[in-house]
Amino acid sequence: MFIFLFLASIMYAQATLRPNSLFSDGMVLQQQTEVKLWGTAEPDALVKARVSWSDAPYSTLADKEGNWALTVQTPKGSFTPQNIILTENETQNLMIRNVLIGEVWLASGQSNMEMPLKGFDGCCVEGGLDEAIAASDIKGIRFYTVPKRKEWTPIEDANGHWAGTRDLRDVQEFSATAWYFAKSLHGALQVPIGIISCAYGGSRVESWLPRHILESYPDESLDPKDVEKLIEYHQPLLMYNGMLSPIAPYTIKGVIWYQGCSNVGKHDVYAQRLAQMVEHWRGLWGNKKMPFYYCEIAPYDYGSGDYASGARLREAQFKAQDLIPYSHMVGLNDITPSYERYNIHPRKKSAGGNRLAYTALNQTYGMDFVAYRSPRYESWHRKGREAWVKMQDLDRGICRNYDIQGFELAGADHKFYPADSARLNWQTNEIVVTCAQVPEPIAVRYCFRDFLPGTLYGANEMPAIPFRTDDWE
Repeated sequence: MFIFLFLASIMYAQATLRPNSLFSDGMVLQQQTEVKLWGTAEPDALVKARVSWSDAPYSTLADKEGNWALTVQTPKGSFTPQNIILTENETQNLMIRNVLIGEVWLASGQSNMEMPLKGFDGCCVEGGLDEAIAASDIKGIRFYTVPKRKEWTPIEDANGHWAGTRDLRDVQEFSATAWYFAKSLHGALQVPIGIISCAYGGSRVESWLPRHILESYPDESLDPKDVEKLIEYHQPLLMYNGMLSPIAPYTIKGVIWYQGCSNVGKHDVYAQRLAQMVEHWRGLWGNKKMPFYYCEIAPYDYGSGDYASGARLREAQFKAQDLIPYSHMVGLNDITPSYERYNIHPRKKSAGGNRLAYTALNQTYGMDFVAYRSPRYESWHRKGREAWVKMQDLDRGICRNYDIQGFELAGADHKFYPADSARLNWQTNEIVVTCAQVPEPIAVRYCFRDFLPGTLYGANEMPAIPFRTDDWE
């Protein structure tokens, strides 16, 4: 009986020390910083951590509920696997194996961030299977995919796991946009890359905000009866509690974001709410300068006609950059062919992922020689029948001289007509736009419709940002 009780007590002790599932075999830790580890143990237990890359001692005491947290210093990134040993009350050892040190990013948003390399039913990812097969040759990219979950109160653990590139079944499930982002960083930085993928198809920006912020929005009800009437992926608050809350504040370098389609029609409040979300997230992670790079929603026919609800949401996304320090929006207005007019999930996921990576390489990692900015509107003037449009943020100029598609002109009747001609005047780097139906243009628009892909590019094939020179409703 004594031996039985002794063994039972050991088994009980072994069951009490539990790190959060983020801290598990195969994880990636952010390099050259203090990273936070946390989990549960016996109440008031002494929890120690030993790391294979250092002799430094780390310890903390669990609180009355058994929750504990401590920070450890990480070295420079390396592909050499490391280990972490956790100890509770000097009696129990728990080893976390095959830990890599590198760069860690959070990838969040709705379905175009969630969409895996294998695609969705009826929605393909261009070259997705080939990309997943070739991934086995790339060592050091790992994903922690947060399971989709909705909760009314914040939960403690997402109960996900880390996966590498060895198993094709795992890689096919990786977010395609985040994969291309990780692959580009991996190639340029030559360090391991960890991605925490936290996305829910169809979610609104309000889905990723906490209760105290949502309660200040007059158009949002948190009454369960009202919330349950909504389409399940449009519900506010619940993804924040069930998916984002349990992963904060796992130490990350920054955030990539692809979302907006479900907020079409709410362009008047989107920029402000996105800015509030970013500010709150930065508070959760304790980093006021945490990079936030995001994708413009791609062309899609929302059926809003001349009102162009989709274009107005893109306009709000572009304006959000002025409200969010250390942010940047990458353009995607060129990625959808005509047959994807009614496909909310463009197949060309490499464009968003790579362009987000260009931004990070330039803005976060100091590679100022990497072109990342899209041409954007600066001014225009009229010369007779011609509209001369000046662009800025050119990063080595305009990369298409003639047959530029996507421009429209309007005269005094406020009716827009497609341009007959749009060409580059290389001496001044201005776009000269004409339309026979508009002999005296008073306004210019570029791709300011729900579905109107354009062909105006700057360096690195970065597409021009859609714009309008008018403020007509």
